[in-house]
Amino acid sequence: MLKHFNRMKKLLFILSLSAFFFACKKETETPKEMPPISSVTSPNIAPNKWIHEVMKYYYLWSDSIPVLSKTDTVAKPTDYFYTLLASNKTDRFSWIDESYTNLQNQLNGISTVLGVKNNAFYIDNTNTRIALVLAYVLKGSPAEKAGLKRGDIILKVDNQTITNANYTTILANQTLKLELGDFTDGAFVSNGRSVTVTKVELQANPILADTIISWPGKKVGYLAYSQFLTSFDDSLRAIFGRFKTAGVNELVLDFRYNGGGYVVSSDLITNLTVKDAAARVGKLMNKKVYNKTYTAYLEKNSTSSAFETLFKSEPNNLGTLNRVFVLTAGNTASASELVINNLLPFMEVILIGENTYGKNVGSFTITDPNKRWDFGLQPITFLTENADKKSNYGTVDGFTPNYKIADNVLPYKALGNPAETYLSKALSIMGYVAYQPSSTERSPKFTKTLASKESFSDNKWLDRKEMWMDPK
Repeated sequence: MLKHFNRMKKLLFILSLSAFFFACKKETETPKEMPPISSVTSPNIAPNKWIHEVMKYYYLWSDSIPVLSKTDTVAKPTDYFYTLLASNKTDRFSWIDESYTNLQNQLNGISTVLGVKNNAFYIDNTNTRIALVLAYVLKGSPAEKAGLKRGDIILKVDNQTITNANYTTILANQTLKLELGDFTDGAFVSNGRSVTVTKVELQANPILADTIISWPGKKVGYLAYSQFLTSFDDSLRAIFGRFKTAGVNELVLDFRYNGGGYVVSSDLITNLTVKDAAARVGKLMNKKVYNKTYTAYLEKNSTSSAFETLFKSEPNNLGTLNRVFVLTAGNTASASELVINNLLPFMEVILIGENTYGKNVGSFTITDPNKRWDFGLQPITFLTENADKKSNYGTVDGFTPNYKIADNVLPYKALGNPAETYLSKALSIMGYVAYQPSSTERSPKFTKTLASKESFSDNKWLDRKEMWMDPK
């Protein structure tokens, strides 16, 4: 009996001790409904809540944004922004920068650059080693001052061989030693020359070349333009003024290296080019489509100009054009494609080159008005339709050219040279005979394999595909 009592006493003691530890454990556990301490004190919560709020208000695909409670508001804001975007298939374009000033500089063509746009060619059949062939060199850039020009060939950078693994990043350093080569009898060969160049902050001049070509029965205006920047709008007007004075009756717009820019500048080129311009003044050029929330706000607080862009009078409109030739490639995007779409309802638009990038949507910059944070948000906020309500090029196929050719014929000729591959094709379509080069221009032509359908710059920010406007 005593033995049984002792066993019971021992069991009760163990149960009591277990209950005590269980109670202590329950009291020290963090209840599930309470957020972790790190999120309570995280400095990221406030800016992320702001980002979520403005994205729900302005983002074109705002319905796809998860509710705030389903998002990780502790995340770094520049990472958090991307968690709110629609699928990559839908939105390939929205971005954020930690610095609003930096973002503005990028949109205005100001960046630290060497000043070259490159095409990457495979050197041999292994598809491993690569030569960079300069598609263009920016005016006033360190590259131009070093004597580099379109068609020059880079075979090594900082003593490194260029390969398919490093060619998009090999020009990232501030100072670069470029080992040059020649294209001889269909092969890339070293010529023993090298230049050392240091990047500088530069305002890009997007006017790469403009010229007037006399053709049998024609005066052909040619413009190679790399970015739509409002600071060069008057320069565009002056170029078209020269075209008009010279009696230009055919126009070639070379947008193959143009990733876009300001909407108002693309509207300007539309106004300078469109057929029967005087009859179109005050009539619809294009229309913007926003999300439901922002649409409701604009309908209540703004005028129709927030949605509709109308044709304006531009004295230097060429007036006599029945068609326009546009040279395109994988870099042709956004505001460049907008010009094409704007013009399609009113005149023949002949595309020569490769499929465009496929971006029929645009953005405006969003910043914190209270200046609590310096973030610059560049989310997609609108879609554009032309006067026929068409906007069917916003896929990875973009616009399909009427005449498909690639920028892969070497050696390169200067932009604006009638023997240059793309321009020569446009001139041949205009009729009569193809351009006959002089004896000094004649050289065998070779088709080589490109490593990428898109050209690329030494600063990746110059390769963004933008269609940007100021909502004010």
